[in-house]
Amino acid sequence: MQETGVRNGAFGADKFGFKDLKAVHWNLLEPPLYEHAIAAREAEIAFGGALVAETGVHTGRSPKDKFTVRDALTDKTVWWDNNNAISSDQFQRLHEDFIAHARGKALFAQDLYGGADPQYRIKTRVFTELAWHSLFIRTLLIRPERAELRHFVPDLTILDFPSFKADPKRHGVRSETIIAIDFSRKIVLIGGTSYAGEMKKSVFTTLNYYLPAESVMPMHCSANVGLSGDVALFFGLSGTGKTTLSADPKRTLIGDDEHGWGPQGVFNFEGGCYAKCIKLSAEAEPEIYATTHRFGTIMENVVIDPVTRMPDFDDDSKTENTRAAYPLEFIPNASRTGRAGQPTNIIMLTADAFGVMPPIAKLTSAHAMYHFLSGYTAKVAGTEKGVIEPQATFSTCFGAPFLPRHPSEYGNLLRELIAAQGVDCWLVNTGWTGGKYGVGRRMPIKVTRTLLSAALDGSLKSARFRTDPYFGFSVPTEMAGVESHLLDPMKTWMDKAEFDATAKKLVRMFQENFVKFEKHVDADVRRAAPEVRIAAE
Repeated sequence: MQETGVRNGAFGADKFGFKDLKAVHWNLLEPPLYEHAIAAREAEIAFGGALVAETGVHTGRSPKDKFTVRDALTDKTVWWDNNNAISSDQFQRLHEDFIAHARGKALFAQDLYGGADPQYRIKTRVFTELAWHSLFIRTLLIRPERAELRHFVPDLTILDFPSFKADPKRHGVRSETIIAIDFSRKIVLIGGTSYAGEMKKSVFTTLNYYLPAESVMPMHCSANVGLSGDVALFFGLSGTGKTTLSADPKRTLIGDDEHGWGPQGVFNFEGGCYAKCIKLSAEAEPEIYATTHRFGTIMENVVIDPVTRMPDFDDDSKTENTRAAYPLEFIPNASRTGRAGQPTNIIMLTADAFGVMPPIAKLTSAHAMYHFLSGYTAKVAGTEKGVIEPQATFSTCFGAPFLPRHPSEYGNLLRELIAAQGVDCWLVNTGWTGGKYGVGRRMPIKVTRTLLSAALDGSLKSARFRTDPYFGFSVPTEMAGVESHLLDPMKTWMDKAEFDATAKKLVRMFQENFVKFEKHVDADVRRAAPEVRIAAE
């Protein structure tokens, strides 16, 4: 067996059970990974130096094919309503078949950290059969110093073999695609999909399982910090502006997707960013656009011109979920430590396609927990087959697919941290105003940025507020630089009766969704629920 690169003296491929491997390429840097990927025709190089790969039929995650081992450790701790279960025996059979599948293959191994805080990070070893997958996970997680690799003993091991096909009958799974996690053995098996994001989200899921027991809050959010050290967290589902709004040139970016909040403050789980590319432009998002023309960036499913190799970010013929993965340091104002102090503000983002949410609202701690557990945004017509009008989407904790534990555990922990640190919480609507999608218009980004800046610098707290008649939270009545009518959504609608009917419809959706959480929260959180009231004056 040939070995290249820096490896650990123990707990290597042979210690993990691999046999008769053709080669193991340990902790290769970017140039040799490029060379292997190009030589194997896994990818091609775009103008500017980014590596471009296709993920085949899987252009996104496969949550229905994600399984967790149900055993003595997880039986009472995992939220089984949200997680598919397999037995230890089924996982063992699957693991043995993964090991057998690797015989005769050349594997790539990366030793990385999940978590910038040394006290809470998880040491992760990732074996991949594709060079570009090795480059991807090296980019997305935190890269140890080379000297640290000689003493690296993994806490978590991931096997990522896209060519492996699961057997539903033999392995007790749903299809040929499999993402299986054994929290007791700390092993993740990924097969039947070339979508590289499954690796990073498996690390996130693992941290979501272990950290709450240490009173550390794992969060699906972006984060930045101001010159005065004030930290802001941005929770939000896809399309709400989580990455865009946290990329503020006046503030330092801590990270764009996954963070922990512990006794010492906030820390990034990752060492890179994974940005959507669809409609990306140099004018709207210059920092992110610049990364797509750099050596070391990996672009997934982005169409490039066969002659010039220039990317076409408006082309969604392969998927709308085109992505770019790049090291965090490619963003000029990114944090070099991935760590900051205690949060001052929490921003919960929603893209309300019904057009009834105000552009910003101040939340009490009870309202914050209610909306965190709700995780509301809305799909718009045309984004998915069969969606012909706005549809409410509720993804609890703004990341239901990655939650091994019950949402109430994360919600209660978040509320305790908010109270302990005196954090201000805000709900920001980046969706529609003046009518629902197709009638109204998208909330002007200038308005959102103006209100957000006022919230982060503390000036918005001194504004006059009204109580929203539907949702009960506090809404500013005026703000310099913002037309006052935009702060009251009903005033932006021509038909006030239709606004009232639409708002009541959304309120009922919130109520119906929250029924499953009511027995897990205090009375004040239940009282924070919106109500169907008479039409506002």
